[in-house]
Amino acid sequence: MPLRLRKFIGTILLIVLVLGYALLATTFASLLLGRSPWWVHLLYFTLTGLLWILPAMVLIKWMAGPIKK
Repeated sequence: MPLRLRKFIGTILLIVLVLGYALLATTFASLLLGRSPWWVHLLYFTLTGLLWILPAMVLIKWMAGPIKK
């Protein structure tokens, strides 16, 4: 697959990942954490705010293509 096409597909997938993850995390929080104390909200949003980075890293590595030596 050409690198340009791989980057285009990866960019679209990254946008979908971020939007879908944000929607899912916010929906989950609003349904289940409504009456929780402030520190539970802080912990939840800190963890979910960092968790999306893992699949994004894999996607970005794929977009960069194989390392040529």
